[in-house]
Amino acid sequence: MSEGNLYNFMIDAEHAGLRADGVLSQLFEEASRSYIQKLIESGCVFCNGEPLTSKKEKLKEGSSIEIHLPPAAPCEAVPQDIPLDIVYEDEHLVVVNKPKGMVVHPAAGNAEGTLVNGLLYHCGALSSINGVERPGIVHRIDKDTSGLLVCAKTDAAHRGLSEQMSAHTCTREYRGVAFYNFKEISGTVDAPIGRDPVNRLRMAVVPGGKRAVTHWTVLEEFKGFTEIRARLETGRTHQIRVHMASIHHPLLGDTVYGPQKQPFGVQGQMLHAGILGFEHPVTGQYMEFRADPPEEYLNILEKLRNRK
Repeated sequence: MSEGNLYNFMIDAEHAGLRADGVLSQLFEEASRSYIQKLIESGCVFCNGEPLTSKKEKLKEGSSIEIHLPPAAPCEAVPQDIPLDIVYEDEHLVVVNKPKGMVVHPAAGNAEGTLVNGLLYHCGALSSINGVERPGIVHRIDKDTSGLLVCAKTDAAHRGLSEQMSAHTCTREYRGVAFYNFKEISGTVDAPIGRDPVNRLRMAVVPGGKRAVTHWTVLEEFKGFTEIRARLETGRTHQIRVHMASIHHPLLGDTVYGPQKQPFGVQGQMLHAGILGFEHPVTGQYMEFRADPPEEYLNILEKLRNRK
């Protein structure tokens, strides 16, 4: 639960005995693990009324955690006049159809040209809950994934949307092209995701990772490939890409979790966030948005249909 910039959590049996930074990044899903670590280092996290002094501290069942978010520093991202495909906008939030190749928020190596830079120019201001690194960003999609995401203009809207994301009540459906044909027409991957212990730049299905559930359905079959619909029950980093690779159906174009040599000259995974639904955080009205895949994606489907 939250009140203003104060967030309260109770440690249950599932999370007892685990590292503080890992547990809190799960419970406080809109905050990244690195941001949680900064809050602990800054003395903003309390366990049973006492400051939490180490990110590695193992939390006990029944412990009461308080996170005091500091006042937001001025956003370091620079507003830029970048063309955006705005699907919906009001005074509380904005829904954008992000193109493939656009990074969502500034980071090392991508200080400009991101969705956040464009939104700051377009909206003037975004929510501050995620600090200066990710203003307005409630959830993310990968650089090379196209499609819909909602961004918050106010902290109140951000909290309301984040609570829905945490409760897994949002509708998030993707279309993707996977290698090979499936033996069944639908299925579910329920496998925890965390950092790959061998390569920290990748995610992987690992024991002790965050619970991750992906429901998939075959849409169209081709020679050696299949277009699928994937519905997220949870929203972990690279979830669909990792889960499909884990069942030996990596996404076409994904050189991180699939073959290094990709057919058709595809660069970046063929994955599109086509449906996004949620309750408006202020009005309570359910809203659902749809966006067709980009031309590149549709062209690949035509090439697959015409293969001999």
